[in-house]
Parts: sequence; C-alpha cells; structure tokens
Amino acid sequence: MKKIIFTTLISITALLFIACGAYSFTGGSTGNAKTLQVDFFPNEAALIEPTLSQRFTQDMLDLFTRQTNLTTVSSNGDLYFSGEITGYRINPMSATAQQTAAQNRLTITVNVRFENKLIEKDNFEKQFSFYSDFDGSAQLTGSILEAALDEILERITQDVFNASVAKW
Repeated sequence: MKKIIFTTLISITALLFIACGAYSFTGGSTGNAKTLQVDFFPNEAALIEPTLSQRFTQDMLDLFTRQTNLTTVSSNGDLYFSGEITGYRINPMSATAQQTAAQNRLTITVNVRFENKLIEKDNFEKQFSFYSDFDGSAQLTGSILEAALDEILERITQDVFNASVAKW
C-alpha cells in the first residue's frame, strides 16, 4: 500500500513540475530566439516632444529585458523591432460653460514593425495608440506630462509585447 501511495505522489509531483515548466509567468514565448534588437523610434509626428523617441525606445528595451531572457544586440537580432512615432496630439475632450476645455486628452500613436527572423509568419507592421486625460486648465508640462507619458508608454509597450511574443 505504501508503495502505491509513494508512486502516485511521485507521479503527481513530476506531472506538476512538467506542466509548470512550460508556463511563462509573463505570458510571452520567445521560442528559440536568443537576441533582441530594438532600433531607435524617431518622432515623425506633427507635434514633437523632445524626449519621447528616446524614452519610448528605452521603455521597449526595458520591458523586453525584464520579461524575457533575450540578450539585446545592436544588429541582426532574432527578434527585431523598428518603426516611428507617428502621432502626438492634444485634443479637448469636454467643454465648460465658458467655452474652454474642461479636460484634454494626449494621444500618442506608434507604428511598429516586428520581424521574427526564426518564424517569419509572426512578422507584422501595426499602429499602436493610447491616451491619457488631464485637466483642461493644466499645462502639459512637468509632472503632468511625466504621468501622462508613463501611462501611455506603459500601455503601448505592453501592447507591442502582447502582439509580438504573447500573441494576444
């Protein structure tokens, strides 16, 4: 009887280890890819935020190095990202009785080209966009700008991650 219980316990434990080993907590699968290349994303929007290109590029690199085991390279990466920032606009979202904006929305759009050199069917070119709302009487500078960029870039980079390696 002890032998049957022991064998069953070992079998269940082994099954759990095997099942958990195939699961990724980040939800992304890089397959056999070992290297990551993220080119600089130039800002080609009509309005230019001077730090946006560098910040977006760095946020992309940070996200992928945190959530995958890929090594970053400057050329010939197995997973390759390029593109440009195509939109940076501020629109009024609601008005006050005095015909001024009660709330404004900053929207950023990024065109991303993804190339998986190991699995070509995964390649894509897509536009990713997100927004952040802020008070209409506030100037989009300082901490308000930083908070808006944090929110927008976190969402866009996560969407790029999901589309490229998480396949969402």
